[in-house]
Amino acid sequence: MPLQLGSLAPSFEAKAYFCASDEVKTVALSDFAGKWLCLFFYPLDFSSLCPTETTGFNARINEFQKRDCEIIGCSCDSTYSHKAWCKATKGMESLGYPLLSDMTKRISMDYGVLLPERGISLRGTFLIDPEGKLRWMAVYDLPIGRSLDEILRVIDALKTGEACALDWQPGS
Repeated sequence: MPLQLGSLAPSFEAKAYFCASDEVKTVALSDFAGKWLCLFFYPLDFSSLCPTETTGFNARINEFQKRDCEIIGCSCDSTYSHKAWCKATKGMESLGYPLLSDMTKRISMDYGVLLPERGISLRGTFLIDPEGKLRWMAVYDLPIGRSLDEILRVIDALKTGEACALDWQPGS
């Protein structure tokens, strides 16, 4: 069944690598009950564009936290690959959010971002509200990076609980 805004987000539970603490732990969607969650998918560790996004999210993690929004990155790579990538890539060693390992590709499939012929995910971003409902999603083609300004703007808009017109900005 295709994803639908307003419906419950697909549940998941998988191993995740925490770069800052050098730990592997199981992470589940249910761990974030009562909080906003930004779940983003990226194609591959050790690619040219992905570290710009993962470190970009980390550079603005405080802006997400001010909005009571947690972050999870997810790819079809293993936790071993995540660990090696974090250790080898400048700025990755201090990521303040987990990198989920979707080795079975089930999570990517459930969220509709899997490219099965390549075994990787598109660049998908999903905002899940404190009740576990999918409230916003955007999926980009492989060579296109996402906009953190837009993701933060959408979180702000969703949290107003009101209609927000074209190009709405907080305070307008």
